[in-house]
Amino acid sequence: MQQASLPLAGKSAVVTGGARGIGRGIVMALAEAGADILIADLLEDDMRATQEAVRGLGRKALVRRVDVTDAAQVQAMVDQAVAELGGLDILVNCAGVISIHPVANLTEKDWDFVMGVNAKGTFLGCKAALGPMRARQSGRIINVASIAGKEGFPNLAHYSASKFAVVGFTNALAKEVAQEGITVNAICPGIVRTYMWDRLADEWKNDGESVEDSWARHQLTLIPQGRAQTPQDMGRMALFFATMDNVTGQSVNVDGGFTFH
Repeated sequence: MQQASLPLAGKSAVVTGGARGIGRGIVMALAEAGADILIADLLEDDMRATQEAVRGLGRKALVRRVDVTDAAQVQAMVDQAVAELGGLDILVNCAGVISIHPVANLTEKDWDFVMGVNAKGTFLGCKAALGPMRARQSGRIINVASIAGKEGFPNLAHYSASKFAVVGFTNALAKEVAQEGITVNAICPGIVRTYMWDRLADEWKNDGESVEDSWARHQLTLIPQGRAQTPQDMGRMALFFATMDNVTGQSVNVDGGFTFH
């Protein structure tokens, strides 16, 4: 395939939480479409592995350790992308964390940690990206929320709150920048076999049930299609948002029919 035929040829992207799981799926989809990528994460070995995979496609790939709750680190991430990749066309805020507690046992520390990474991290990433995107009057911001940002789940009230925040923030920011050539959308993944869902499958297993049995049961009982989603599914949704000029303010479920709103 010729470089010129790739839809993101000549574009540059930053993906937070891009080292593994959904983040890596998004990184690879954007790279396969022609984008150069800065991968931001805290997982050194996984970042390097993903970097090599992107370079194997003939794209530029940078890695940077970033705590997305630290405004200075987030700004430095964006500045590096602009300086070394020639600009910032696409930002994907995928860094996320989860913990499992009923509200009665939820500590302020747990609340602040989950809200800090998931909600504040998204805010800081978007704020830092607006400068270079406004300078070009062009940009694509893609936030990774969750179906837990559309409906609540027991023992995940703080996680749901953080993802509801991402959904609302996405819609509001999209309206702020709608006439500046910048779109802002969110992906709401369903059940994806990542580290997070392994923890949930373990937490929610029935008596005598293994994690694998719990995982299989949740796919069959919660997903009308009867099968889990994949990081590659999320990558394809990110590519859609990255290439659409006239779609903004949306939070789209990629969940096999789990939710309808």
